[in-house]
This record gives sequence, C-alpha cells and structure tokens, in this order.
Amino acid sequence: MCGRFTLTASWEELLDYYMIGEQTQPAFHIPQYNIAPTQMVAAVIHDGQRRRIGQLRWGLVPSWAKDSSGAARMINARSETVDVKPAYKLPFQRKRCLIPADSFYEWKQQDKQKLPYRIGKKDHSLFSIAGLYDIWTAPDGSKISSCTVITTSPNALMESIHDRMPVILQREHEERWLDRSASAEELKLLCTPYTHEDLQAVRVSTAVNAVRNNSPACIQPLAEE
Repeated sequence: MCGRFTLTASWEELLDYYMIGEQTQPAFHIPQYNIAPTQMVAAVIHDGQRRRIGQLRWGLVPSWAKDSSGAARMINARSETVDVKPAYKLPFQRKRCLIPADSFYEWKQQDKQKLPYRIGKKDHSLFSIAGLYDIWTAPDGSKISSCTVITTSPNALMESIHDRMPVILQREHEERWLDRSASAEELKLLCTPYTHEDLQAVRVSTAVNAVRNNSPACIQPLAEE
C-alpha cells in the first residue's frame, strides 16, 4: 500500500511542473514532509479545457456512498482491479487525477521492527502518482471531494521493502492519464511499476510514524545499521 508521502516542492514549482497558467485559486500549498490519509492533498485534474490544481481529501468517498465513514479504508486502489471494483470503476473512467509528490514512505519488516524508508527519484525531482477522485454530497448538501492512490506490484527496488508501490507515471504519460478519451486498455498499460533504476530508497527516522511530525527531520537519511 501507499500510506504516506511527501511534497516538499514550492507552490511556484508545482505550477511550473504542471504547466498551469493563470490560477484563480490562491496558493494553498506549503512543503509537506509527512502527508497522511484523511488529510488534504494537492491534485491536478483536466476540466476539458485546461489543467487545474486544487485539494482533495485523501481517502475516497464514492458519489453513491451512504456516508463518508469508509474513506480511511479507501486510500489505495489496486491497479489490477481498478476498472471493475464498484468504488473505483466510474472514477477510473471519468475522474482521474495526478497527485504530485517527490517521495513516498514504506516500512520494511525486519525481525520485530518496522523500519521506514523514503523512496523517491535519484535526482529528487517531482513526479505524479496516478489517482482517482470523486465528489460525495452529504444529506445536508455539503460536499466532500476526495481521492485515492492507485498501487501496483513492486519493482526490483521495492521488492525487499514491500509488496506494493504507488503507480508513478512517466512524465510523458501524465497527459494521457488525464485525457478523457483514453480507453481503459490504454490506462491499464500505464499502471506499471516505475523504472527501478531511477529510484532510490533511503532509511529515515521513525519520527515519520507519527502523523503529527511534519518537518524536514522526517526526510533526513538515517545510517543503516
């Protein structure tokens, strides 16, 4: 699964990377070092005319749900079944998004310990995680716009750490992921493990275990024992 990630880029870097021009929404992003489920995350969608960046709550609430109580269990969607599972089928067809990140955390089981690792590109650059979103309307008329992260099988780097990893899209595939005319077959082909040669895994402090910790200390490399 993917249960924590980081986005330490600046607002300006986000707008530049995603080629988002005039933005009516004021800047909402500040560097985040320990993003966790149920929090608001940055996301990019295409409204049919242009790309837009905004915030979604991490943990999908399907539009047809009776209530929002199941959101915490829907932080990830498996790429293998994303086109058939009721909660994800329609968003996969119509409501796909890019979730900006520059690393994600995963915990490796070693003896009786779970050791956190930060996984990201070797050049520390931004990347896009494939995501889905939906909008749920509560009985009182209020709305929750939420998202989920799509996961896939691990690449050679991740195999020794965990049995799943987020779908990191190749830069040239980001536009296709947002394209409303893309077929399910095309989209499924994009949901493959990212090239392991371009990634690195660095052990970090167990400070990331606590959601309240959200500082540069979370991403500092820790010497392997």
